[in-house]
Amino acid sequence: MSQLFMDQESDGFNEVRPTFYIGQHDSTRAETLTDLQYGQVLNAGFSFVTTPITNDHFHDRIVNLLKESLLDAKNNEQAGSILDPVVPPLTIEDTNLFPGTYTSGLVAYSSPWIDLCSPNHVISSISRQILNLEVSYANFCGVRSIIVPGPRQDSAKTGNSQGIAQYARAIQEAFSIGTRVSIIIHIPMYREPGLEEKVPLLSLFDEKAGETSSKEEEIDIFSSWDSWHVIRSVCEYDSRLFVAVKIPRVLPEIELQMRWFSEPLQYLSFNPHAFQTNKAGHPSLSRNHQEMIFHYMRLKNAPYFLLCDVGPELQADPDPKQMTAADFPTLTEAAAQQIASSSDSNKFQGQNSYSAYLRHLERHQEPLSDLEQSTLSNFQDWLQSPLQPLSDNLESVTYEVFEGDPVKYWKYELAIAAALKEWAAQGKPTSSPGGEVVIAVAGSGRGPLVTRALRASKSTGVPVKVWAVEKNPNAYVYLLRQNQREWDGRVTVVKTDMRAWKGPLLPASSDASSSSPSPAPAYGKVDILVSELLGSFGDNELSPECLDGIQHVLAPSTGISIPASYTAHVSPISTPRIHADISQRASADPTAFHTPWVVRLFAVDFVSNRGVPGHPRFQQAWEFAHPLPAATMAAVEARRAGGVAGGGGGSMAGAVGANDHNARHCHLTFVCRSRGVVHGLAGYFEAVLYAPAADAAGGEGASEEGEEEDAKVELSTLPDMIDRKSKDMISWFPIFFPLKQPLYFPPDTELEVSMWRQTDDAKVWYEWIVEAFMWVGPSQRVKVGGSDLCSSRKVACLL
Repeated sequence: MSQLFMDQESDGFNEVRPTFYIGQHDSTRAETLTDLQYGQVLNAGFSFVTTPITNDHFHDRIVNLLKESLLDAKNNEQAGSILDPVVPPLTIEDTNLFPGTYTSGLVAYSSPWIDLCSPNHVISSISRQILNLEVSYANFCGVRSIIVPGPRQDSAKTGNSQGIAQYARAIQEAFSIGTRVSIIIHIPMYREPGLEEKVPLLSLFDEKAGETSSKEEEIDIFSSWDSWHVIRSVCEYDSRLFVAVKIPRVLPEIELQMRWFSEPLQYLSFNPHAFQTNKAGHPSLSRNHQEMIFHYMRLKNAPYFLLCDVGPELQADPDPKQMTAADFPTLTEAAAQQIASSSDSNKFQGQNSYSAYLRHLERHQEPLSDLEQSTLSNFQDWLQSPLQPLSDNLESVTYEVFEGDPVKYWKYELAIAAALKEWAAQGKPTSSPGGEVVIAVAGSGRGPLVTRALRASKSTGVPVKVWAVEKNPNAYVYLLRQNQREWDGRVTVVKTDMRAWKGPLLPASSDASSSSPSPAPAYGKVDILVSELLGSFGDNELSPECLDGIQHVLAPSTGISIPASYTAHVSPISTPRIHADISQRASADPTAFHTPWVVRLFAVDFVSNRGVPGHPRFQQAWEFAHPLPAATMAAVEARRAGGVAGGGGGSMAGAVGANDHNARHCHLTFVCRSRGVVHGLAGYFEAVLYAPAADAAGGEGASEEGEEEDAKVELSTLPDMIDRKSKDMISWFPIFFPLKQPLYFPPDTELEVSMWRQTDDAKVWYEWIVEAFMWVGPSQRVKVGGSDLCSSRKVACLL
């Protein structure tokens, strides 16, 4: 997890920003640094340093072995048999890396001269053995991270797909050898000239190796991502596999930047080629580079920086002995040395200019908001099971989290106030004998909506009678306390399932004889029904079913519901981190890939294109509106009572179909210009809490002066609409519908999403499938891929 630092030198005292961890890598380094040299690097402003695992002596031994093996293969290899040379084990002359005081703080760098992709089986076999030797030895020494140089050519290049597969298989094997290390693939963001490793490969000694074409070729900016995708797919999204992206001097389009943003980034790697020189002669990065860095550093697991071949020049260590605990001063001695050295003007040579520039960028990041510090950063890409408020009684702390969002409740207050104001302006009849507007808060929880309803009444001057309906017996006690302490007894609190509530109890008639038997209680109606039953997908916490069940208490001709309607929206996404997380859970939970997860999607790539006519990036799946027409409610009751001619069989086996009116289906098409991979569907919702009668009827808006006052009151979690409709609202995170197998698709693909909201009268669940099609002619498409049908029936929401 990324760390934060308090900036006490800026204008905003104690502003919090992400911390930059800056590492140093020298591609010509052949030996592990001595203690003195390691200290020189740290003093130059770096946080960590890379180290080779083997040295030049080992390289020379391997070259000799390779030459002998190639000559032997040329002279003696026969059809049906292959030569398989064996790399001898390491000796003390082959490495300068040993277990030590700070070894666990080093980042090992695998030999850049091995060629895991070579078509020559001798070279590829020797290379694979070397990687295994180095991973095994580094793991023994206590190193925790190993950087492996990525393939130098991609599978997009003709004839090289075998090489990428070989490379991926070698990395997968290395994980079984290095059981405690993370492996980081060092690969360019795209194949910009100048980003490749300079060290010659072992393939240089292969006479049959084809020469690299020197002519300029068109750069496929997604080819290196393609290679990375093959590697991590073969490794089955291993949680110990990361990527170090080499940043080019010319950044690619934002689409590719976001693709890498969604990947498990460990390092952003810069060499001097990526920097430009400012007017003062110091290294700097372009404005686009700065914006990319600032965006990447917002990740909860923010990447570290790796500066390659930028210095400093290290002094030779005349006495390269291994330091022990006895070599370190005591705290008293260290303090005395610090005081003595503070007067030495030459005590520090100064920071490395490249690391100093990154420290400058670190201080100029946009500070994290209070909301990001306390909530949003912590919940990035963290999976949560959806709530089941109908079958579960929530705890107070859960309600407290909801109540921490002032935006949602402010919007609800606006909606209630607008409804009351319009009610009074139109002179609509009320359901109360005293003329007050009757408001029922269904599913009151701890009462935040009740408070807002009372505030709306006060601000508009419209008298109300408020009923708070709550099934949770524990929350009911809290509501009674709130009514006593905060609401001055103005609220009637009812403990019942909202679907079983008969309505507001009317006072007994005053002319009833005292000697006559007690009359049956009389129940009135509700004018405004307020609820906060919306889930991350709008309907996934059974808002339609709950509001259907309580609609009988709503005044037939004048009653309104807040919210009035809500829509569900989806978009296909790539999110490797979440897919890896679910894959780990799946070993213990067979339903992991069939569960719609609530998650604050952050390290995510929206794979479909914006601005395609008729096919936007976020598309509406379906809509619910309340209250339902009387005819629909009558049909529901008839089905429930078995009064439908023909038997009344529902759409699901064993169901009478009483809830079939809440089933939904959609079929959506998304256009993808660039190739990519889909890991699932991101789900969002929008809600209209209240729409004025003129607006709902499609009439002209109010005057310009009252336009804001009379506009629809809406909520939205859509990424491209939330700032306009409900900025800073955090009550709902998106929902994620995962695919068990990631779906890879080629360029210019149409992704077709089919989705169902299913019900059998006892529960509600979702089903989804994604298919990829490619046009091969003006009127013909071919299917190039598809997912399995996923279903959340085993984890359905119970009615």
